[in-house]
Amino acid sequence: MDTRRLGAFVKIVDTGSLTRAADNLRVAQPALSQQVAALEAHFGQRLLIRSKRGVTPTEAGRALYRHAQVILRQLGLAEADVGQSTRAVVGSVSLGLAPYSAGSALALPLLRLARQRHPGVVLHINENFGGVISEMVMTGRMDLAVIYQPGPIRGVAFEPMFEEELFLVSTRRHGPARSKETPLAALAGVPLLLPSKIHTIRRLVDAAFERAGIAANLVAEIESAATLAQAIDAGLGATILPWSPASAIAEHQRRSGGRDLVLSRLVRPSLQARVSICTPDHIALSEAAQAVLGLIRELIDKRPPGPERPGAVSPANTAARQPARVRNDEKPLGESIG
Repeated sequence: MDTRRLGAFVKIVDTGSLTRAADNLRVAQPALSQQVAALEAHFGQRLLIRSKRGVTPTEAGRALYRHAQVILRQLGLAEADVGQSTRAVVGSVSLGLAPYSAGSALALPLLRLARQRHPGVVLHINENFGGVISEMVMTGRMDLAVIYQPGPIRGVAFEPMFEEELFLVSTRRHGPARSKETPLAALAGVPLLLPSKIHTIRRLVDAAFERAGIAANLVAEIESAATLAQAIDAGLGATILPWSPASAIAEHQRRSGGRDLVLSRLVRPSLQARVSICTPDHIALSEAAQAVLGLIRELIDKRPPGPERPGAVSPANTAARQPARVRNDEKPLGESIG
């Protein structure tokens, strides 16, 4: 198949008009119509619906559009890799980081290290919900991500890196934390400020409360780390986060002149979140993306340790750092949120 036909088809869908697509591609509209006809003949399906309002894809057309995007992206990566095979690593790499995660703390160190080691690589960093990020990785719209692993998701592979325990974050006056550890049962009735249910962390917390038979006193769902820190400082409630974002919020609040926030490890039961690198299991990474992946592993290996305590959760060992690929009969993307 001529990939130029796929490129023309994607342009038509993107613009919603044969005329605009022909202008953008600098080809005659009849020639463009012939390319669409050739694609429809090849697949034996009608791909586009033409109307006075423009052009819209059929169900078959939408399926082809998704695959064409991946094919054209992979072709572009192949051309870039071949063209740069004898020179320094260059290219663009899109990286997803989930908010309220250890991954978000990697952003600045990674930017510095990438600029030092691979100045020809342009990083595109996107902070979004884990479920949204994993879908973008699966469809090839994002190269890789560092997120809390939500469980098996079709089309992506997870490389476990380490686990973090969850902590209660509160003020001394407005929270139950009086020691380094807080039993989950002590949170009954405590006003909680939590991420929304799309977060893996929220799902872990909700499941723990349900198993313990405790009704969580949720007073607000907050997506902004800065707003969350201010709300806790104002005494509006407490939150539950893994060690990395919890300690980062407490340190930011201390430096900004707010109250000293108390971090207390949740126990009976203890809760852990696994930090993993997420990559597509059906699309090869570009040379630039592989270079960035190596930098991420290096930074994670050098990360500062968490708080000292008996029975600490150890980083995932080398043997465990194998991409956890899932079978086609496991959870589809829409059933798992990170």
